[in-house]
Amino acid sequence: MLNKLIRSSFGEGLILLKDFIENDENFDKITQMIEMIVNSLNNDGKIIICGNGGSMTDAMHFAEELTGRFRKDRKPLAAISLSDPSHISCVANDYGFDKIFSRGVEAYGKPGDIFIGLSTSGNSENIINAVNSALGSDMKVLLFLGKDGGELKGTGDIEIIIGGKTSDRIQEIHMFILHTIVEGIERSLFPENYL
Repeated sequence: MLNKLIRSSFGEGLILLKDFIENDENFDKITQMIEMIVNSLNNDGKIIICGNGGSMTDAMHFAEELTGRFRKDRKPLAAISLSDPSHISCVANDYGFDKIFSRGVEAYGKPGDIFIGLSTSGNSENIINAVNSALGSDMKVLLFLGKDGGELKGTGDIEIIIGGKTSDRIQEIHMFILHTIVEGIERSLFPENYL
């Protein structure tokens, strides 16, 4: 029984990944995202990323791959995950949970920076507000969404929507893409490391 459940989980993930791979437009979007991020970093810009719950840990993971290292030693890259618990509890208490990310975007974002929002439903009010703040700050907006894209669909400069039914499967594909983007950034900025 348990063995069958495990096989079913992996099969479900494989179907989602296969569907993603079969759409060439997805690879064009990833390429555009990498180019946009590299351009920003080359012009003293930074990346600001956020998400709720499991997507917050994905945001933190993405940021640390850039400020730390991915596969090769190189200089740190400017990336901020909006995940400081003291900021979140302060803003949630004073302004409401729907403002926890937008206040961070307003504090750190500037024209030419990149905002990345992760929302498996596409309906997270705090991500919607952060997108609006990023657009108001003349930042480029990249979105990783799930299901049908929700209310956020159509609000970003580039969007990737994973049509899974559950957050866990959607997050797994999001993280696969985020890792690929980090590798693309490294290969673009530090080609000598990949000779």
